[in-house]
Amino acid sequence: MAATGPKSAKYIFVTGGVTSSLGKGIIASSLAKLLQSRGLTVTIQKFDPYINIDPGTLNPYEHGECYVTDDGAETDLDLGHYERFLNRPTSQANNITTGRIYNNVITRERRGDFLGKTVQVVPHITDEIKRNIKLLGETGDYDIVITEIGGCVGDIESLPFVEAVRQLKFELGEKDTLVIHLTLVPYLQSAGELKTKPTQHSVRMLLENGVQPDIIACRTEHPLPQDIRRKIAQFCNVQVSSVIEALDAETIYDVPLLMQKERLDQRALYMLDLYNDKDADLDAWKGFLGRLKNPGDTVRIGLVGKYVELHDAYKSIAEAFIHAGAANECKVQLEWIQSETLVDEHHCAQVLSGLDGVLVAPGFGERGIDGKINAVRFVREKGIPFLGICLGMQMAVIEYARNVMGIPDAHSTEMEPHTPNPVISMMEEQKTITDKGGTMRLGAYACKLKRDSLAHHIYGKMQISERHRHRYEFNSDFQEAFEKAGLRPTGINPDTGLVEIVELKGHPWFVGVQFHPELKSTVMNPHPLFVQFVKAALTYTQKKRTAETTSDVLTARVETADVVD
Repeated sequence: MAATGPKSAKYIFVTGGVTSSLGKGIIASSLAKLLQSRGLTVTIQKFDPYINIDPGTLNPYEHGECYVTDDGAETDLDLGHYERFLNRPTSQANNITTGRIYNNVITRERRGDFLGKTVQVVPHITDEIKRNIKLLGETGDYDIVITEIGGCVGDIESLPFVEAVRQLKFELGEKDTLVIHLTLVPYLQSAGELKTKPTQHSVRMLLENGVQPDIIACRTEHPLPQDIRRKIAQFCNVQVSSVIEALDAETIYDVPLLMQKERLDQRALYMLDLYNDKDADLDAWKGFLGRLKNPGDTVRIGLVGKYVELHDAYKSIAEAFIHAGAANECKVQLEWIQSETLVDEHHCAQVLSGLDGVLVAPGFGERGIDGKINAVRFVREKGIPFLGICLGMQMAVIEYARNVMGIPDAHSTEMEPHTPNPVISMMEEQKTITDKGGTMRLGAYACKLKRDSLAHHIYGKMQISERHRHRYEFNSDFQEAFEKAGLRPTGINPDTGLVEIVELKGHPWFVGVQFHPELKSTVMNPHPLFVQFVKAALTYTQKKRTAETTSDVLTARVETADVVD
């Protein structure tokens, strides 16, 4: 059973070797889900070895999407996995970078905290890493804190983190820490064999840094035979029961069940000396998987964005569609559309005409905006369900001003600073800011909905809270004009008056939002905006099919009549 009263947290560390992108975040999230389903309180944190303070200034092609928490932290996309699996919010404390660690230490040095001392990686940097690792555990809120160490064992930038783990294992004691090392067991087609040598070398490198892994999770395309498990166990100083098969899965949401089958949670609890007699309750999770894998219908939704070549740039959006599809018992087939290819209106019409819905994605900068504006115009005129997020909403406002309200030079001051009709403009508090990192409007803000709006129908309540990441906003000077023209602001921030949601009268489903709803969608709580957007797309495609069937029947009748005549 879970402990009662103030908790003394145990620590699990997840490291990786051989190559990056093996799925440390998914393994960490899956283990956390299993432990949570047994009644334990669990949180996960990510330590990234890059020198940026946070990923907020990184191009999405560099590091995928920047995930934003309620408290305004710009973080690694793995925190999205943590929230989607655990259905619990994360915070600034859940993502730490080398840049922040060094910044903290250097700030203290300048303040005089180390006066007279030579500041070094050991002990000062490693002490700061250990302090951050233990922050969540010392709150008394958690039984277990899982810490994912980014990068690969052997990378120069990862060494201080591995050293901090080594020190913590010694300081906290054998039963209070656990190291899971994720590695690769490749299959060589030419030899017809699984090869353990990369795993052996990866573990040896970890041992050279003074850390003995307790559990080895092996990513593999083929099942691990018992003799391979024994070989890995012998070479890596672990028991055979501590060699875990991490087989490639159809979906990441299968992984908790695969890890349960491998008894990863039981092994971790045993090695941490945690008594727990509660079976993992994954019924709701299995219900979600059942709906996900057995859809009754399919909808095609276009995702129009600037970074579609790297799907991780829109990871949370893609996952929100998976959640919403399962909720509607239909498969969402995403069509990834580069916005720059839609500049030609005829090509835009060809690409979008067969879709059941279109989402215009967030982004920054001028590149590709003409294609986004063309996409909005096409779906608005053709009655195709539309969802615009952040920059997508702003493009919808610009498109409506230009093509409906007769303001051809309407623009955003982000792209055209001197436009005479700035329907989108920089927020007042942003105008004096010069630094780029961590200075946008970030985190969760309140939004009040109009009672007779589509937004109110979608959410089922009058006040909501959503996460933001932007510098530019709907210009309130134009609010009355837009409302009269039919593009209604229906969600307003009660404190600032900032327009958060716009929707179009007389359209089947047309919504633009300044915030990022995808960041709050989880397996157990799919976001209502995505659920209703997919539902609208499903209704649209079903009506389209009915119309096509009716047309075919009428054509057949006409042809039959001609034959009779």
